[in-house]
Amino acid sequence: MKQKIAVLIDGGHLRSYARKAKKSYVPDYIEKIGHACALADEVIHRILYYDCPPFEGEAVQPVSGTKKAFSGSDQWLHELSRKDLFAVRTGVLKFRGFLLRQSRIPFTPTVPLTDADFEAKFEQKGVDMRIGLDMAILSANGSIDLIALVTNDTDCIPAMKHARRAGLQVALVVVPGYHPAPELLAHSDFRRNIAWPTS
Repeated sequence: MKQKIAVLIDGGHLRSYARKAKKSYVPDYIEKIGHACALADEVIHRILYYDCPPFEGEAVQPVSGTKKAFSGSDQWLHELSRKDLFAVRTGVLKFRGFLLRQSRIPFTPTVPLTDADFEAKFEQKGVDMRIGLDMAILSANGSIDLIALVTNDTDCIPAMKHARRAGLQVALVVVPGYHPAPELLAHSDFRRNIAWPTS
């Protein structure tokens, strides 16, 4: 009998490595990654994907003082949620100000700064909590044997500990280029290396 697993994907984490690898981060490709997290002798019970819709709003730019509007579409999240076995959990993206770009560090006083020298800083809120809640629910309902976790968020460690105490195994999924935090490896049963699927 095949082992049943749930795949939990921290979208912000996965997106950063997929983009570094020049992969097209679209629903079809995310689906392939989700399925690549399972071994041949495993059957996927569900793939839970956690991310934030784009930030919608305005912010005052640091040099000109003019307002910059931010907008984006979350249509791709709706498309992903309609894929077989997928469930999408959304947090909130918070604007945290403007940061000086690395290209302007160290700062040269003779070259005046412009708004283009700054990049907007955003922070995901509520994603790690949703991952933790789902891990607790999966631990309690006995529907699976293993959680394949795609994250680099050490805030997930208490949930990982809880799942293991409840009898589940936890595999930390490692994509190319990612070097997991040692404490995440310490609280998982397996390190599961996967290759990028073909596009």
